[in-house]
Amino acid sequence: MNEPLARAQREHWERTYSAHPGMYGERPSESAEYAAEVFPPGGAVLELGAGHGRDALFFARQGFTVIAADFSPVALDQLAARAAVEGLAVTTAVQDVREPLPLPDGSVDAVYAHMLFCMALSTAELETLVREVRRVLRPGGVLVYTVRHTGDAHYGTGTGHGDDIWEHGGFAVHFFSRDLVDRLAEGWGPAEVEAFEEGDLPRRLWRVTQRRTDEGED
Repeated sequence: MNEPLARAQREHWERTYSAHPGMYGERPSESAEYAAEVFPPGGAVLELGAGHGRDALFFARQGFTVIAADFSPVALDQLAARAAVEGLAVTTAVQDVREPLPLPDGSVDAVYAHMLFCMALSTAELETLVREVRRVLRPGGVLVYTVRHTGDAHYGTGTGHGDDIWEHGGFAVHFFSRDLVDRLAEGWGPAEVEAFEEGDLPRRLWRVTQRRTDEGED
């Protein structure tokens, strides 16, 4: 992603989180409820793009140990305050996912990312991120991520930034093709892809589940 776009998106999200605390409500997403069923019970979960934490808090309430990462200190402060009130096992980390994840190899059982992969990240940055995710997962660990795809009504509208990234209403989105899903799953077990809809329009998304296997080891 070009740096001016990255900076503009960070500033836009910071303003949004500041103006709308708890903007997604209290209930976990349906994808988080699904993920809790496929993640190893009681394991360590890393959530990327945790935002104000509705899903991270849900995972912690289900008995998972949670590391909630986001580039927004504003959102993470909201999350940490709510976790402290409930006495939940949630650690927060300010993280630009274009940088290496600050975790040892094989240190978590699951990674979850709701809509993070389809933010304004280039294909090359996504490939690097998935390698990092695989590195921090234990063998057999599970990755669940959700993305808007090229069948979405906003695909191809607004301002185009190349690489299937389109900006609409101030939010830049990388719309996924099935080829991109398969590309990011190379070296993993087969990607399980399920279509669903969420929110206005409605947005059209895929939920992707992939497991770390021993295949493709360097």
